[in-house]
Amino acid sequence: MSETQRTDPPVSVEEGEVIELANEYAAVEVRKVHTHNGVRLEIIAPRLGYGIRLCPLELETLTWQQHETFSRFLETPFGPEGEAE
Repeated sequence: MSETQRTDPPVSVEEGEVIELANEYAAVEVRKVHTHNGVRLEIIAPRLGYGIRLCPLELETLTWQQHETFSRFLETPFGPEGEAE
């Protein structure tokens, strides 16, 4: 089984219920939300004040990625240098 295949059974979560994930480097809150464009997964980094809502297709594309892709994200975690705020 490749590392990208699911190995744990699904966990039941009520709609709108916040799930908090944290370690020594980061903390995020995730929850399922309904918008006028359909269901989304909302991910919020409360310490940083960032957040995003992703549709099922956007989430699925994450499963296509290798871990190296995410490592490259961390090279410039707040965007390319010199980018205007």
